This record gives sequence, structure tokens and C-alpha cells, in this order.
Amino acid sequence: MRVIGAARDDPATRVDALVAAIGPKVGPPVICRRDVVLVTGPWLAGVSSVVAALRQRAPQHDFVEAPQLAPGDAPTAVVFVVSAAAPLTESDCALLDAAAEHTDAVIGVASKVDVHRGWREVLAADRATLAAHAPRYAEVPWVGAAAAPQLGQPRMDDLVAALLSQLADPDIARRNRLRAWESRLQTVAQRFRRDAEGAGRKARVDALREERSAALRQRRQSRTEHVIALRGQVQQARVHLSYFARNHCSSMRVELQEDIAALPRRKIPEFEQHARGRVAAVLAEVGEAVHRRLADVAQALSMPIGLPAGETLPTVAIPAPPLKSRRLETRLTVVLGAGFGVGVALTLSRLLAGLALRLNPWLNPWLTGAGIIACVALGLALTLWVVHTRALLSDRAVLDRWTGDVMSALRSVLDELVAGRVLAAESLLNTALSARDEAEHARVAHQVSVIDAELREHTIAAARAAAVRDRELPAIQVALDAVRKELGEPGMPTVGARSAEPAATAPPAQRQQQQQQRQM
Repeated sequence: MRVIGAARDDPATRVDALVAAIGPKVGPPVICRRDVVLVTGPWLAGVSSVVAALRQRAPQHDFVEAPQLAPGDAPTAVVFVVSAAAPLTESDCALLDAAAEHTDAVIGVASKVDVHRGWREVLAADRATLAAHAPRYAEVPWVGAAAAPQLGQPRMDDLVAALLSQLADPDIARRNRLRAWESRLQTVAQRFRRDAEGAGRKARVDALREERSAALRQRRQSRTEHVIALRGQVQQARVHLSYFARNHCSSMRVELQEDIAALPRRKIPEFEQHARGRVAAVLAEVGEAVHRRLADVAQALSMPIGLPAGETLPTVAIPAPPLKSRRLETRLTVVLGAGFGVGVALTLSRLLAGLALRLNPWLNPWLTGAGIIACVALGLALTLWVVHTRALLSDRAVLDRWTGDVMSALRSVLDELVAGRVLAAESLLNTALSARDEAEHARVAHQVSVIDAELREHTIAAARAAAVRDRELPAIQVALDAVRKELGEPGMPTVGARSAEPAATAPPAQRQQQQQQRQM
């Protein structure tokens, strides 16, 4: 029974019972309270000199520096040493917060007062800065000290007296435990609020929404770009191939006309086969060019469509040239040639007869007869030459007109070939584009579904965190207010945006429990 009574009289046990009576679902502070005094402060503040002086002036107590404390250790008191050369900064206040997180007994020391004449003004500024930083530091005692003076004697009496007074306080254990509970409750409350607010979760949600919008936007843009690229490539191929076919037709027409202009009579029957061979060569060349260009278009669009290389070429309906149905023209040519030959023969015969009469009248009959025979032969030859030449020119004209008809038919067939193959390739490319768009749509839909699932998970997690906060935070806030009231700090503001909620917002069971505690 004495052991139980001693346990009930323990300050830490009473504080734990006070918090447990309020009912927050928070475990006790996990710390190891050591019976040591922590001396800490900023760099070059003279901490080591103060520690050495305190060990000499108060050997009954243990004094340590920050590196000598293990994680989770809490000192009984904290001596915070700052230089009297300059006022405190925010980083100095943060250092004190870390050192006195679980300790209520704190003493502020302005060191090196022997070389800084305005140390009192600096000490007053330090007191005001620390009180403004946190209300718990408003009652912290501040003293001036010179542990290893450069001028005069050491000045440690005020510090030793203040420290021994703090350590002799019988309520120090309870206040230290209350301060540890305050830190614990504040940490848990901040964790609940942080989980509910979810700054990291919000950043992730914003990133996911941006990723989702970017994926959908890129999907729409890529589809439009693919359609425009396909249409542009097909139109360019159609224009290029049409120009290529017409240019070949024009070049072939010029070549055949040159061949016709130099065509002899004996090679007229061979010209038809030559023209048909040239037409077949142009058809094959244009067909190969169409295949290559459409393959290049498919490769440029990254859509291999497998165009058949040995596709059947169309045929050009070429009639035979009308070279044999010209009897009337031949008769007319013979009559005209004969008239021209007779006229030439008569003219030459008269010329030869007159020349023979002048030269030798005795030989006139013989020369006249020979001249007539020669003129008749010459007239006959001229008649045959005229008939042959006229027939050759007529055949060349017929072949030239026939070549024009052949070129017209070839151009029509080539236009049909280009248009048909380009249309077929466009249909295959559209089919391939549709298949690729479907695959891309499925990929983007899967990506969006994954993002939506993660967004739903974040929404559920945020709702759960908010529910946990709303359920647990009122009891924690009531316990925190009770701890601060025990510390004599009823007017301290609560931490976070929701910490200003009154205790009346607690559940009815908690309010009833608080009323029972006040009545006791």
C-alpha cells in the first residue's frame, strides 16, 4: 500500500492521471528524464566556459552540453547562453525550442558581459524577443555572466543563484512533466491538422490533375496533328504524282514527234510498236514512282500500310494508226504528180529541141528523139517522187495525230492510275490512323483511369483524416488547455487554425468529465 501511495504521490503520475482523465487517445511522452542541467546556446556564445564554471560552482549537479544527450533524453533544466554582443535571432529561438521542448525550467544568460558595456540593453532586447517568440518564455529569468572574463573577475553569482533556485523548486518535476505533455499534445494535434490539411496530398492532387489535363490535351492535339499531317501528305503526293505523270506524257509526246519528223518510209510500220513500247515504259515508270511516293508517305507518317509492289498496271486502248485507208488521196496525188512530171518533161523537151537545132541541124531528129525519151523518164521519176513524198508526209501527219490521241489516252489512264492508287493508299492510311488512334485512346484512357483512381484514394484519405481530426482534436485541445492551465498559462493561444475552438465543442461525455474534475 505504501508503494501504491508513493506512486500516486509521484508528480509525473499525477500529471499522467490528469491527462488520462480527460480522455485523449494519446500515449504518454516517450522521453527519459535525466537529472542533469543542459547548457546550450549559439556558436561562439561561450557555452563551454559557462559549463566549466557551473561545474566548479555547483559540483552537486551534473552539467552537460547538447552532444552529451542521447535522442529521447530530457534534462531537468536548461541554461540558454547567448552572447551579449548582439540580440537574439530567429535561429537562436528555434535552438532554444529544440533544447527546452520537454523542459519547463529555463534560464537565459547573456555571457561575456565583461567586454560588452551595453549588455543590459541587449539582455532586455533578448527578453522581449524571446517573450514575443513564445508566451512560455515571458517569465524566463535572464542574468548576465562572465565565465572566462578578459577583464576583471568571473561573474557567475547571479546565474548560480537563479539556477539553484530553479532546481530547489519542489514543483519542478511536475512542471517538467506538464511541459513534456504539452509538447506531446501539440505534436499530435499538429499531426492531425497536417494530415487533414494534407499539404503534400494537395500538391500531389494538383500534380495528378495537371497530368490528367495534359494527357487529354495531348491526346486531342495529337489526333488533330495526325489528321492534318495525313491530309497534307496525301494532297502533296497527289499533286506531285499528277505533275510527274503529265510531265512524262509531255516529254514522250515531244520525243515521238521528233521521231516522226525523221521517220523514213520503210520504218513507218515499226513506229506503232515503238510507240506502244514507250507507252508501256511510261506506265511502268509512273506506277513505280507512285508506289515509291506512297511508301514514303506511309513511312513519314510512321504508319506502314504494306502497299503491294507488284500491282497490275492498267492498259491503254491504242487503235492502229489509219495509214491504209487513203485511196482517193493516192489517186489525186498520182494525177497531180503526173501533171507535174508531164509539164516538166514538155518544158525540158522543147529546151533540148531548140538547143539541138542551133548546134547541128543534121542531128536534130536524133537529139529530139533522145530528149523526148529523157524528158519522159525524168517526168516519170518526178511523178514517182511527188507521189512518194506526198505519201510519206501524209503518213507522218497521220502518225502525229495518232500520237496525240495516244498521249491523250495515256494521260487519262495515268490520271486514273494516280487518283486510284492515292485514294486506295489514303483509305489504308486512314484505317491505320484509326487503329493507332484507338490504341492511343486506350492508353490515355488507362492512364486517366489510374489517375482518377489515385485521386479518389486521396479524396478518401483526406476525408478520413478530416474525420479523425474532428473526432480526436477536441479531446486533445481540452487536455492541452488543462495542461497549460496547470502551467499557469491559461491565455496561451492554441496551435493551428482550428485550435481556437472553445472547449464547449467537445463531445458531451468529455464536457461532463471536465465538470466532474472541476467539482473535485
